Amino acid sequence: MTEPLRWALGYYTGEGGPFAALVVGERVRDLSADAAVLTTALRTTIDPAAPDATRLLFENWDGIRPVLEALATDAVGGSWLPVTSVTPLAPLAPRQILQAGANYRTHVIDLAVSHADLSHGRTEEQVRTETAAMMDERKAHGIPYFFIGLPSAVTGPTDDVTLPGYSEKHDWELELAAVIGRPAFCVTPEQALDHVAAYTIVNDLTTRDLVFRRDMPEIGSDWFRSKNAPGFLPIGPWLVPSEFVGDPQALTLTLTLNGDVMQNESSADMLFTVAELVSAASQTTTLLPGDLILTGSPAGNGAHWGRLLRDGDVMTATIAGLGEQRTRVVAEARDE
Repeated sequence: MTEPLRWALGYYTGEGGPFAALVVGERVRDLSADAAVLTTALRTTIDPAAPDATRLLFENWDGIRPVLEALATDAVGGSWLPVTSVTPLAPLAPRQILQAGANYRTHVIDLAVSHADLSHGRTEEQVRTETAAMMDERKAHGIPYFFIGLPSAVTGPTDDVTLPGYSEKHDWELELAAVIGRPAFCVTPEQALDHVAAYTIVNDLTTRDLVFRRDMPEIGSDWFRSKNAPGFLPIGPWLVPSEFVGDPQALTLTLTLNGDVMQNESSADMLFTVAELVSAASQTTTLLPGDLILTGSPAGNGAHWGRLLRDGDVMTATIAGLGEQRTRVVAEARDE
């Protein structure tokens, strides 16, 4: 049996400006040339140059997916370009961004050890055992922890990101993100993956010293300030249809910093699976096509290594089958 042609959705810019595209191997198909075909299939006008073009495709994913597959297999027609001749932009303009926290077992255990008081004879092994038991209890009787991100933090997979000058404690957090393709409200875990159209890579950057309010410790975490600076959510390079991804709990996530491996973990280490996360989020709000569900970051953040981001650092982030991000960070210019 012939393997199905693998393709993905992207958003690029070239000599003629930005455009939504199909990505097949080392070529991209500019969907601007296929606007009439897409408009007919969608029964509404679509402008492939608009930043929300790929999101509009997800709004009628079941209907448009066969059309996109036909265009992807048409190697002769359309407007095909070498991928090296265009620049990738963020492949999605999401409506809602729901972010799962503390969802990788090893990551949480490592954080517990790094913050533990090991005086009075308490050992690191005891902390690990206690935290593992806590995680087992949370898995058995708890629910995922979510917070909300802002679409204004989104940037492209190769864009530079400016580190705000109000802190020197900015960190990386490589994550797998699920893209919703069908509205989902109060779905079960067994139904949840039917509502996921695609997957992509995100790097959910965090300003560590702003996570908790020192002036109001009783109020808890402040994810608004710590995670939503401009460019703090690189996305892409592509949106890969879920059927090409397979089991989302069997993917390897790897992030290097200046060539050194910092994160290298399987999505099998998630406490709550992608299906469980989508289901849990849908119990509170209706998930809409084009929404992003971030699934947490594995062990190996800068806080773990005692090495946070500095001016000129380059992060390379990969997830098996989903491509590669390359993000250079630059310090914010300050007036002398």
